[in-house]
Amino acid sequence: MYIQRYRKKVADKSYENIYLTRSYRENGKIKHEHIANLTKVPAYLLKALERELKGKPSFSLEDLSPEQGKSYGGLFAINQVCKQSGIEKALGITRQGLLAQIQIMGRILCQGSRNYIANQWSEYQAIEEVLGTKAGKEDNLYENLIWLSENQEAIENRLFRIRNKSKGTGCVYLYDVTSSYFEGQNNEYAEYGYNRDKKRGKKQIVIGMLCDSEGYPVSVEVFKGNTNDTTTVSSQLRKLKERFKASKVVFVGDRGMIKSGSIDDITEEKWHYITAITRQQIQTLLDQGTIQMELFTEELIEVEVKTEDDQEEKEDNYTRYILRRNPVRAEEIRKNRNERIEKIKTFVQEKNTYLKEHPKAKAACALRDVNVKIQKLKISEYITIDESNRILSVNIVEQNIENTEELDGCYVIKSNVEKQDATKETIHDRYKDLSKVEWVFRTMKQSFEEVRPIYVRKKAQTRGHVFICMLAYIVIKTAWDACKNLGIEQTAIFESLDKIQYVQYDINGIKVKMLPKKFNQHQQQIIDRLNLKLPAYV
Repeated sequence: MYIQRYRKKVADKSYENIYLTRSYRENGKIKHEHIANLTKVPAYLLKALERELKGKPSFSLEDLSPEQGKSYGGLFAINQVCKQSGIEKALGITRQGLLAQIQIMGRILCQGSRNYIANQWSEYQAIEEVLGTKAGKEDNLYENLIWLSENQEAIENRLFRIRNKSKGTGCVYLYDVTSSYFEGQNNEYAEYGYNRDKKRGKKQIVIGMLCDSEGYPVSVEVFKGNTNDTTTVSSQLRKLKERFKASKVVFVGDRGMIKSGSIDDITEEKWHYITAITRQQIQTLLDQGTIQMELFTEELIEVEVKTEDDQEEKEDNYTRYILRRNPVRAEEIRKNRNERIEKIKTFVQEKNTYLKEHPKAKAACALRDVNVKIQKLKISEYITIDESNRILSVNIVEQNIENTEELDGCYVIKSNVEKQDATKETIHDRYKDLSKVEWVFRTMKQSFEEVRPIYVRKKAQTRGHVFICMLAYIVIKTAWDACKNLGIEQTAIFESLDKIQYVQYDINGIKVKMLPKKFNQHQQQIIDRLNLKLPAYV
């Protein structure tokens, strides 16, 4: 047996096919048979095999000294999902594009700082073996955040085109906002505002996330921490029109976010919206007689209202209100309100006991403390406190509670989507799809990525950091959509694959890196679902 090479040149490129061949005689003639195609076998193994065939063994089995290699499976899976989802093509395979992939890998697998990724984490991860490049220094990763910020629009546009080309153009877009707090005071976006993280005294940024109907992010935008939610909508509409060239749009936003100004912008483009109205707006419709309390049931009820400026006699030129009462939510609200009222009653008893045991204590101070707690629990319309002879008494405003209970669990969805295009059930379901954006935020902030707290300071680096988190979520969701029926937790997908390491052999100074041929049950199931083809040699 011997190694046989065939070389051919096509245009300016040279190609080589390598075979393990044996010679034999048949009827006095010498013939040749290809036993195996070795074209893709690593060069160092070919060299060792040639020496063996020539009777000059370069090593014996006793010479093999196996060593534990680096983690390979997690990085390989993320890289393959980046290819499948179009992220790699959108980023490009330049040095900066590959560094962005490294940051995505770090966000998913370790949630560490760029210092940790560059100096510790990369030491035991097979980054170079998977991507063909190293993480480099910490400064390289910070510079990459700036590159991502400067190229975010182009990357989002390419990703949008790739996704729509493979799955068809959709018209429903989901939008919501969240906030994320900072450690420190010097970030250029950081301001005090409505803090959803419940971190008092912390500055924050506001993050707006635009998703398609399947819950995959289309674009992310960073705003100053004191930005009002409603003012972020206009920039999303401009993106859809100018950057993504959307001709037909159904814009879905949470209650109170899509207000009259945004509705005017949407209808001016002959687009449509789906949103919900606030409790106060529901009460206004009730007072006007547009809707009635009897319409709030467990079944969906629709009320159609003609617009006042309807100069064109179009049958479907109206606003649609879809009403429902959720009895489970109504009971939750009632229970929560009663618990807060009971908490005040207990607090008042504690204050009365203290005043009785401490004659010098001031009743006015106790009354002030109780009123502060009432305000904090947001039940001032249901309860008042009187003080007489150093005794505090609780007064429950039953009428206000009864009036409020009427609307417990009631909600109204508002839309201008034409009736022939969507039933009331479809409108309701599309509004409920906003939970997909909430899941994006939950994944980014609490489970996988831990976007918060944010430590970078410059605007460009902040935008780059949030953009990386968005891209990482696309990878996570793509993998989860493929594996969610396996009965494993979302976090277990990449944690399990990250345990796949190569084994390294030193053969006369040549490093041979081999992956295991068999994997545990969960790993194999994930590999099959993600359609991964792990190489035998790294």
